Amino acid sequence: MLKQRILEDVKVAMKAGDKRRVGALRLIAAATKQREVDERIELDNTQVLAVLDKMVKQRRESIAQYDKAGRDDLVAQEAYEIEVIQTYLPEALSEPEITAAIQEAIAATGAASIRDMGKVMGLLKPKLQGRADIGAASALVKQQLGG
Repeated sequence: MLKQRILEDVKVAMKAGDKRRVGALRLIAAATKQREVDERIELDNTQVLAVLDKMVKQRRESIAQYDKAGRDDLVAQEAYEIEVIQTYLPEALSEPEITAAIQEAIAATGAASIRDMGKVMGLLKPKLQGRADIGAASALVKQQLGG
């Protein structure tokens, strides 16, 4: 299980004395634990991937803000955290693979207009979680459905 792997990697990094990696891994562990406590559930791999995906998105937004403020030290820290988080995410899909998945979902749901976007996204989200930017995929679905 992914959550267990993260906790094991925290221990390995602590033994190796890699404080920077320990910090990043603890952030991941804390985010998953927080969601478990908030929702009173045990997260499965799909839910952990959703947490990791959200963390990457937050860090990309932070990088943009820190870059505007000229805080290169914080940009470097956020970029490092993204690097660590991405080691737990599946390999990213290419643009043609995302487009193919969108077309497959549109065909599977019989979507004909923008009103059917919810059905398409409901089918797509589990397939793309952690492997593609859901917001960008949503924009592509909207474009293909004529929205």
